[in-house]
Amino acid sequence: MIQKGQKAWGIFLAAISIFIWGITFVCTKYLLSDFSSLEILFYRFIAAYVGLWLLRPKFEKIAKRDNLLFALAALSGVILYQLSENIAIHFTNASNVSVIVSICPLFTAIISQIFLKEKHLSFWFILGFLISITGVILVCLNGNTSLEFNPKGDLLALLSGICWGFYSMFVSLINKRKYDQICATRRIFFFAVIFMLPLSLMGWGLWHKGTNANDFVCSLYFITDKSINIARFSKLMNWVNLLFLGVFASGICFATWNKACNIVGTVKVSCGIYLIPVVTIIFAFFALGEKITFLGALGAIITITGLFISEKKS
Repeated sequence: MIQKGQKAWGIFLAAISIFIWGITFVCTKYLLSDFSSLEILFYRFIAAYVGLWLLRPKFEKIAKRDNLLFALAALSGVILYQLSENIAIHFTNASNVSVIVSICPLFTAIISQIFLKEKHLSFWFILGFLISITGVILVCLNGNTSLEFNPKGDLLALLSGICWGFYSMFVSLINKRKYDQICATRRIFFFAVIFMLPLSLMGWGLWHKGTNANDFVCSLYFITDKSINIARFSKLMNWVNLLFLGVFASGICFATWNKACNIVGTVKVSCGIYLIPVVTIIFAFFALGEKITFLGALGAIITITGLFISEKKS
């Protein structure tokens, strides 16, 4: 039985992660003007891995059989989720991606029920989910009269949501091993960097073949041109955004999120993902001067209401 103080701590850790992840849309949008999606992820994972070593400079022995779980978590929740989400923005707008990715909790619940035999799909969970999705759509519309769907981008965003569901399942299995949360998260990013190496070589090859390519190929470039790299890495804000995405949004937030999942429960914590678009809208208002309309504010209230309903027990 989870004590109230312990549960409150778990919810606080999840809230920190959600707040920072809500800001990442703005940071990624800024970096995409100088970096490809693949490059952003590679530099982000390197920063996260180094940051977690500085945060917890100790080595924890991992059972050999558990390395497969860490590798699968890295592949699903770090590589496939992040890369497909970033590439989706090349084909559709950020609002569409936010709406589709926010249904991660449903995939988490379904996958946990199928593979872990955990029963989560209650009437109240489904009702709360539907209400929250309605609110999220209103937040993402934020005054627009229509929400246009682009098959390529929307399907990639849907893929990222499914990948997060599998990542949550692997995290649940890793948490049962009782490893140190920071060391476990660092191990996940270690495998993420390993997976990124062949992708980076592929991106390097694409870049040297020429720049006459479609948006999908351009998002996978890994630029090695010296003059271009000097120009983009000389910008202070590029460093600030890369370090924020790597150390905070990836390294620290993945650790706090995994800890929250361990304390409160993966499916319950995943419901908080509904709030990410809300945070994005609010932060964009202060950082980018984007307006918050009545429709956006109403959507935020409906989203939070749905979260409370999804927590109701049968």
